[in-house]
Amino acid sequence: MSYHATIRNESFTFVDLRELLAKANEEKSGDHLAGLAASSARERVAAKWALADVTLGEIVANPLINPDHDDVSRMILETQDRTAFDEIRSLTAGEFREFLLSERAEEATLRRLSWAITPEIAAAVAKLMSNQDLVLAAAKIRNVTRCRNTLGERGVLAIRVQPNHPSDDLRGIVLSALDGLLFGCGDAVIGVNPAAESVESVAAIEHTLQRLIEVLGVPTQSCCLAHISTQLSALERGAPIDLLFQSIAGTQTANESFGVSLSLLREGQERVLEHHASRGIGENGITAVGGRPSAVGRHNVMYFETGQGSALSAEAHHGVDQLTLEARAYGVARVFEPFLVNSVVGFIGPEYLANERQIIRAGLEDHFMGKLLGLPMGCDVCYTNHADADQNSADNLLMLLTAAGCNYFMGVPCSDDVMLNYQSTSYHDAAAMRRLFGLRPAPEFAAWLQSTGVFDGSQLAIAGDEPRQRLIAQLDRVLQR
Repeated sequence: MSYHATIRNESFTFVDLRELLAKANEEKSGDHLAGLAASSARERVAAKWALADVTLGEIVANPLINPDHDDVSRMILETQDRTAFDEIRSLTAGEFREFLLSERAEEATLRRLSWAITPEIAAAVAKLMSNQDLVLAAAKIRNVTRCRNTLGERGVLAIRVQPNHPSDDLRGIVLSALDGLLFGCGDAVIGVNPAAESVESVAAIEHTLQRLIEVLGVPTQSCCLAHISTQLSALERGAPIDLLFQSIAGTQTANESFGVSLSLLREGQERVLEHHASRGIGENGITAVGGRPSAVGRHNVMYFETGQGSALSAEAHHGVDQLTLEARAYGVARVFEPFLVNSVVGFIGPEYLANERQIIRAGLEDHFMGKLLGLPMGCDVCYTNHADADQNSADNLLMLLTAAGCNYFMGVPCSDDVMLNYQSTSYHDAAAMRRLFGLRPAPEFAAWLQSTGVFDGSQLAIAGDEPRQRLIAQLDRVLQR
């Protein structure tokens, strides 16, 4: 089925829904690289105009990638709440946008509808929204998850401490992690990207992070962001796994390029849940993600990272634009009830998001779509050193996403990751956002900060180094083997 629109006496035709969605997207260098972008601003406006009149029922009825050949497409269709979808199927994409921005779209309503909304619907409505719209709609939604602590509640801003080290030196990792804890960061997770992809290195990092958590009594999670198979091998050798990490994408072939499948993700989730049961983690957790309560005793154990352009970089995009594929990655993520989802928005490089305008737009899109689909969205507000962006543009996106209710950000020493060689957000940025927006850490973590003297009330303690010295004095216990 083709689509048509006329702008100032110039007619445009889009041969199918795939082309319409691609050309309605805000300008992205990745879509140009793939040959999918609108050729002019006028064509982009025409595509948006035509897309606004497409019904949600029509979007669901016309899969962009054949479900017979793509397990992500099949899973999207199989997990959709068809009963709830009947309430909205007759709405056009434009009408759905108006609904999301209206007072009728309360948080409880959006939570009930989240499994009725497919990733393609989320992508379609995102393409019709301004940056302000994306912030306003996302701010309505809070998706709460639980593991060792509770994230995502209204008024809470969590931070992942990212103590990466270029040689995986355990002392360097611990010192960097402690630095973050002393700034009130680390409630989302203490997560290390390993420099070496080996079972031995991953196991050593996991053991060290667990000792840090246990010795200091920190109510948080640890994670070593190696490939899922490496983490599971470390688990078999006795390594403690709090969160199981994996990068994911929006097509079967893109996930295969990462060396992962839906069945492997399911196996990993179940193995870590069994591992947690043996360690007594989350025994009383009852988690509601996307409005579907988990069984009593289950909690959130998965950590996923995504980013616009990943499927294109793997030559696995099937002619679908990068925003829509990012939404489909969220369709994968929500089935596994993750504790954290992180859009690493500027990391993939300027080939896919060329400059600060595109990075800011993508960050707001990703956060909105993930929240709409029921996910606990965080964002690595970042850029590579060869992108047309700087720390001021990162500050802009950081503030916009904080206003939108983003669950968590990265905490990197001085914003400069010396192992991955990119720029992110710092511990100081976290303190600034919490103070500016009146936010607090996760409740269990906030109580620990208060008990140790790192926090005075809801903010960092200013006077005296005694709390810091007490925590620093325990480092030898953490590092002993």
